[in-house]
Amino acid sequence: MNDRTTEWLLQGDAWIQYRTRVELLGQAETDPQVSSAREAMLTDAKVQSLLANLMDWPGSILNSHKSASQSFHKLAFIADLGLTVRDSPVREIVKKVMAHQSQQGPFQLITNVPKHFGGSGQDEWAWALCDAPILVSALIKMGLDNEKRVQTAVKFLDELVRDNGWPCTVSPELGKFRGPGSKEDPCPFATLAMLKVLSRVPELRESKSSKIGVNTLLTLWDKSRERHPYMFFMGTDFRKLKAPLFWYDILHVLDILSQFTWVWNDKRFKDMLTVVETKADGNGWYVPESVWMAWKDWDFGQKKIPSRGLTFFVQQIIKRVNS
Repeated sequence: MNDRTTEWLLQGDAWIQYRTRVELLGQAETDPQVSSAREAMLTDAKVQSLLANLMDWPGSILNSHKSASQSFHKLAFIADLGLTVRDSPVREIVKKVMAHQSQQGPFQLITNVPKHFGGSGQDEWAWALCDAPILVSALIKMGLDNEKRVQTAVKFLDELVRDNGWPCTVSPELGKFRGPGSKEDPCPFATLAMLKVLSRVPELRESKSSKIGVNTLLTLWDKSRERHPYMFFMGTDFRKLKAPLFWYDILHVLDILSQFTWVWNDKRFKDMLTVVETKADGNGWYVPESVWMAWKDWDFGQKKIPSRGLTFFVQQIIKRVNS
C-alpha cells in the first residue's frame, strides 16, 4: 500500500481510520491516534444506528439469509469494526444473542420456513448452518472465545463437516428444509461461514476440517464453470466487488481464505486475488461494482467513485498475504 492510499484512508470515516491504523499500520490499541479514532467511531451516527438496531435483537423474522438488513449480518459487521464486549452496548446485545441457545449448541434466531419448503410455517427459534456460524464467529471476535457456551457451539458445528465441506444443515425445528441442490453436495456459503469460525480459533486453523473447507472453496473456484452446488455461482456477480463482506462473493471468500497462512501460495487463491487486484484504479483504490441497498448511506453504498471502506477491505487482504 502506497503512502497516498494510507493518507486517503486516514481521511475517511472514523471506523476506516481506526481499522487502517490497527490492521494496516500495525498501531497498538493504546496509541493515542488509535484511541481517538475508536472513540470517534463509537459516536458515529451510522455506528450508533447499527447498535440501536441490534439492541432490538433478534430483529425481523429471518426469511432470507442473503438479506443485508438481517441482524446477524449487522452483528458480524460491528465485530469486524472491532467492537467487543468491553463496549457497554455490545455487552447488552451479546446477552440477548446468547439467551437462545439450542440443545445442540448453536445459537438461534427467529425463523419461519413455509410448509411447502419443509418447515412448519410458524415463527420459531431455530438455527441453520448459514446463520449459526456467523453468530459464533462474531461472538469469538467480540472476545467470547473462552466462553463455554461458545466453545460448545464451535465443537458441534465443526463436527458437521463432511469429506467435501459442510452440508446444508438446519436444526430439528425446521423439519426437512434444505436448499435447492443435491444433499450430497457441500453448501458453499455454509462452508465459508464455518471457515470464518475456524479462522478465529487458533487451534483449529490447521485442523482437518479447515483444510477440507478451504480446499472445497478453492476447488469450486477452479471448477467454477461446471460446479454450482446449491445454486451458488462463482461467475460475473460473484466477482463484483461489494461491501460489507456478508455473502458468497469474491472479496468475502478471499478475506476468509487469507486467514489461513498455508493458502497464500496456492495457485487457485492467487488467481482469485489477482482478479480483485486488477480492478484497482490508477491510485490503487477500488470502486464498488455492486451494492447492498440497505447500506446505501455508507461510503461503499454507491458505484460511482472509489470507496475507502471497500479499499480498506481489499488492502487488509493484501497486507495479510504479504506479511
